[in-house]
Amino acid sequence: MAADTVFAKIVSGEIPVERLAETERVIAFPDISPQAPVHILVIPKTTEYADVTELAAGDPGLLAEIVAVARRLAEQHADGDFRLVFNNGANAGQTVFHVHAHLLAGGLTEGSL
Repeated sequence: MAADTVFAKIVSGEIPVERLAETERVIAFPDISPQAPVHILVIPKTTEYADVTELAAGDPGLLAEIVAVARRLAEQHADGDFRLVFNNGANAGQTVFHVHAHLLAGGLTEGSL
């Protein structure tokens, strides 16, 4: 469960963010430490899944919705090409244990994220 994370507070509205996209189950907002010209986080509103493997096993439709929202955002904020990164576990760089995708686009270079 990811109930006590900063992302749960964003979903609840306790922490305000610029919502770039929102569906019934997903929100997207700019990363506060961008690693690319376009760096947007796409997260589910549910706190049920800590990482992408849990999400894929528990709700593959929600995972597909995250990817679809990322694709639309890449079309709006970049040229449509993008990288989608899920860090899975602390040793892979995951610091917030509420599943989230990093949408990266716009002039990516080798070695960025």
